[in-house]
Amino acid sequence: MEAKRLTTNPITLAVLTLFALLVFTSSFQQKAIDKLQNFERLVLSSVVGPESLAFDHLGGGPYTGVSDGRILKWQGRGLGWADFAVNSKHRERVCHGSSYNMLESACGRPLGLQFHKATGDLYIADAYFGLLVVRPNGGAATQLATSADGLPFNFTNGVDVDQETGVVYFTDSSTRFQRRDYLLAVIMGDATGRLMKYDPKTKKVTVLIRSLAFPNGLAISNDNTFLLIAETSTCRVLKYWLQGPRTGTFKVFAELPGYPDNIKRNPRGEFWVALNQDKLQLNGQTTLEQHPVALRLSQEGKVLEVLEGGPMTSISEVEENNGTIWFGSVDMPYVGVYKL
Repeated sequence: MEAKRLTTNPITLAVLTLFALLVFTSSFQQKAIDKLQNFERLVLSSVVGPESLAFDHLGGGPYTGVSDGRILKWQGRGLGWADFAVNSKHRERVCHGSSYNMLESACGRPLGLQFHKATGDLYIADAYFGLLVVRPNGGAATQLATSADGLPFNFTNGVDVDQETGVVYFTDSSTRFQRRDYLLAVIMGDATGRLMKYDPKTKKVTVLIRSLAFPNGLAISNDNTFLLIAETSTCRVLKYWLQGPRTGTFKVFAELPGYPDNIKRNPRGEFWVALNQDKLQLNGQTTLEQHPVALRLSQEGKVLEVLEGGPMTSISEVEENNGTIWFGSVDMPYVGVYKL
């Protein structure tokens, strides 16, 4: 069942974005908490962009995808990062250690990651190679899907797994622009993105929503009744019902003060939404002062906490695990760690 389409007038997009920012800053009364001044950096070697983070069923990791197409696993202090997996098209001599985005189409660029705890399988949304899976022992990833309804994936991005059914939900951010041109997708108001699901039992891909404006990260609720989708270009989060009388429909869950990237659910059922630092204003400039880089939202969409950062802060994901907050980034050469 395909969800009812939300319509957005691209002419008023900038005005709506500014309005959302003004409402947010005027109505939020809690003191913003800055955890970004004193955090540990788990430095990567030669590569950048640990965009998404995931932990296995034993709590091992985090695992992350990096700029040269590999999936790395954190082994702990003293051991550092180790290779865990690569896509089947990875060209080692050309790709290994690369941070050059023009090689992405050859090397792959893993973005969203999520484990299915029951099987130990790691699902990967690779921007160029589609939906992939890696078995528990790592190694070469298997390509599961590269198209839906006859239309190839062009910018596979976010992924989450229903831990009860094993169904995989994922996004294709645009049918026109690839990852290395993501800014054009935002500036041009592209709305060709899709939300899809993959059933590992039938091996079938189903399109759930079409015509989204840069659908990005996504996260399933702790009771599996709904799914949140970051719609980057419109600076908002959408709520899509998976169960109940509203199944297959969706609405706006939260308006945001910046461009959302990944969403991750924390152990309490709340949601961390990372915000891209490069928010464009009506004059085409970006802000230089402190600004929100992540929000913690309740299950009802209420802002519970704000993380602030300076102009050089780049956060693509916030993962809360075992009393620790882990920060991913689309372009930094490290994973950030902050103890609660």
